Amino acid sequence: MPMRTEITLTILLTCLTQAACAADPGRMTYRGELSGKVNKSIGTGMSALLSFYEDLHTHPELSLQEHRSAGKIAQRLRDFGYQVTTGVGGTGVVGILENGSGPTVLIRGDMDALPIIEDTGVPYASRVRVERPDGQSVGVMHACGHDIHQTCLVGTAGALSEMRDKWHGRVMIVGQPAEEIGAGARMMIEDGLFERFAKPNYCIALHVSGEHPAGTVAYCPGWALANVDSVDIAIFGRGGHGSRPHQTIDPVVIASQVVIALQTIVSRRLDPQEPGVITVGSIHAGSKHNIISDEAKLQITVRSYGEQTRRLLLDGIREVTINTCRALGCARDPEVAVREHEFTPSTFNDPTLTNLGANVFRSVLGAENVIRTKPVMGGEDFGRFSEHLGVPGFIFWLGSVHQERFENSLKPGADPLPSLHSSKYYPDPVPTIETGVKCMTSLAMSLLQAKE
Repeated sequence: MPMRTEITLTILLTCLTQAACAADPGRMTYRGELSGKVNKSIGTGMSALLSFYEDLHTHPELSLQEHRSAGKIAQRLRDFGYQVTTGVGGTGVVGILENGSGPTVLIRGDMDALPIIEDTGVPYASRVRVERPDGQSVGVMHACGHDIHQTCLVGTAGALSEMRDKWHGRVMIVGQPAEEIGAGARMMIEDGLFERFAKPNYCIALHVSGEHPAGTVAYCPGWALANVDSVDIAIFGRGGHGSRPHQTIDPVVIASQVVIALQTIVSRRLDPQEPGVITVGSIHAGSKHNIISDEAKLQITVRSYGEQTRRLLLDGIREVTINTCRALGCARDPEVAVREHEFTPSTFNDPTLTNLGANVFRSVLGAENVIRTKPVMGGEDFGRFSEHLGVPGFIFWLGSVHQERFENSLKPGADPLPSLHSSKYYPDPVPTIETGVKCMTSLAMSLLQAKE
C-alpha cells in the first residue's frame, strides 16, 4: 500500500476513536449529526427498498443473465443523479457520482442468483425456472443473498446522493455480474472498468451471513476469503468384464487410491498452521455393474490463501496423481487440468481499512453488534478489484438471521441454521437492509473527504 494511503487511513482511524472525539467536541457533534442524517435517509426510503428487495428475490437471474436486475439498479442510480453505464463486462452496471475533488470510493454489489429450487415459504419466493443449454430445466433462487447486496447498494447510493453537502470526492457504484462463477469482476476489469471510469482509492463491499443475527456485522482483518481452484483429473485404465479383473487395469480402484493419497498433501506437506483444503467433489466411471471401465474422471475443488500455498497444493495434486497412476500400472499418464479460467483469487482485507470500518460500525451499531470473526475458505471475486489496483479493500459480513430463529438454533438439539446456498436460506429483510445501508453509507462517508 502506498505510504500516503497508510497515513490517510491512520488519521481516519485515529479520528474515530473515543479519545479523539472527546478531545474535539465539534467532531463528535458532526458525527452525531451525520449519523442522524443517515438514519433519516434510510427510514424515509425503507418502504421503497423493501419493495425493491422483494421484487429482486421474486425474479432472480443466473450468472451472465442479470439483464433485469442490472436495469433496475441502473434506473435507481439515474434517479439519484449518477452517471450510469450498463453492459460493462457483460451485464455489469457502473454509476459515478462526482462531488468535487477528493478520494474515489468503489462500492460493489453482486447481482447473480443460483440454480436452486427455493423452499423457504416466504410470500415473495422465486418460482423462476430456466432451461439450460443441455435442455435441463432448473429452478433459480437468490440463495446467497445477492438480492440483499443489490438493495444495500442502491440504498447506499441514494443516501450518499442525498447527503452530498457532507462530503466531496467521487462515488463509484458497481453492480457486478457473475460472482457465483468467479468471472464477473475479471470481466469488468478486462472491459476497462478502471480505464473508462475511475481508479478508486478504496474498494468496499458486504456479504450476507447465514450465521449472524440481523442487526449485527462481522469483520475479519487480513485474509478473509480463499483462493478457489477447480481441477479435473482423467485416469486411464483398460476396460473389461467385471468377472476377469486380472485382464484389466481398473481405473476405479486407481482413482480410489488417488483420492486417499491426495489427502496427504494437506496433512503431510502443508504447514499445519497454514489453511488448505482439497476436496474431491465428483468421481465418475463405468456404465454397468459388471463392466470395468476404461476411464475414471475426478473433479476437485482446492482452497488456499497465499500464492505459495496455492502452488504447493496444485503441484502436489499433479505429482501425487501421476506417480500413483504410474505405480499402479495405468495405461498412460493421467490428465491433470487446472481450470485457470475459473480461478477465483483470495480476498485480503487491508488491516488498517478493516479496523477503520470496525470502528465506524461500532459508532453506528454499538460495540455489542460488531463481531470479529475468522476467515473462511469460501471464495469471492471482490478481491480482484483491490488486488488489480494495489489499493486497500474491505468486505464485511452482514448478519441476516431473524433474532428468534438465531436464538432457537443455539438451543440443545436444535437444527442448524440453513447455510448460504441452501434452498431454505432466507434473510430477515428489514433489519438486514437497514444495517447494511447504515454501515456501508457510514463507512463510505468516513473515507470520502468530509465537509464539516
